[in-house]
Amino acid sequence: MELRQLIYFIEVAKREHVTKAAEEMHIAQSAVSRQISLLEAELGVTLFYREGRNVQLTPIGKTFLEHAELVLLELDKAKKKVEEYLNPNAGVLKLGFSTGLSVQTFSMVFSQFKEMHPNLQFQLLQGTQGYLLKLMERGEVDIAFAAPVPQDEPLVKGDILFTEKILLLMPEHHPLAQQHSIRVGQLRSERFVTFRAGLPIRQFLDKACEQAGFEPAIAFEGEDMDTIKGLVSAGIGIAILPELALASHLPGGVVTAEISDAKFARSVGLITPNTRKLAPSEQLLYQFLKAFYDRLYRFQL
Repeated sequence: MELRQLIYFIEVAKREHVTKAAEEMHIAQSAVSRQISLLEAELGVTLFYREGRNVQLTPIGKTFLEHAELVLLELDKAKKKVEEYLNPNAGVLKLGFSTGLSVQTFSMVFSQFKEMHPNLQFQLLQGTQGYLLKLMERGEVDIAFAAPVPQDEPLVKGDILFTEKILLLMPEHHPLAQQHSIRVGQLRSERFVTFRAGLPIRQFLDKACEQAGFEPAIAFEGEDMDTIKGLVSAGIGIAILPELALASHLPGGVVTAEISDAKFARSVGLITPNTRKLAPSEQLLYQFLKAFYDRLYRFQL
């Protein structure tokens, strides 16, 4: 089996047409057809149903396509890793951010890192923690920022950078707006603007209310932090949000308060793969982040 056969096979599978695939690769159609036939002969299966120049994957062809794409993906990653080893100050770092984490709070960190390593680029992806873990397992994310930081996932390592408070956000004319510290039980009759079920902040809210003996009434659920802030400002409900998310882009007409009778705080940190060593460029960012927040924490003390 040759690498070019896999490349030809994937291109034909995507276009479902031999001639169009050949034209895209600037190769004679006969050469593509021959290599596909040789691949099928070696495997001992038919990968395509053929109707003239049009083709369609057989069931086993679809299965083979999944694995063939993974092979090329791994080869591409290997090539990039070699390039990074040759020049760790260049390349692309693929970073993940868990939903509900304020990306803006990391702007100063990235600015300083970019000054030191101007040729390194970032590719940022946001999603649930479970989604980011799957991307990391497939090698599509190098380092992820998570809150809370998982400590019991066998395939990844979690490093806590800092902890942040979870605060109550409410309209400035709310009856509780003059109180600086509020008990969860006082929120029994409130309507909440929050994240959708399954996301960390929502899980945090549900658990706190359950411990206080009630189920929260939900006025809105979504995934966008600024939308939640705006709806609180509009008087739709109240919300609990991480302290750093309330440090910027806060609309007018809202106030914050601490919640006193529960540990309203969460860990924020990094997830890195446990199944491989970090590449030199990834190690540069990892060590920079650890040192940055260590200095920040010691300064605060």
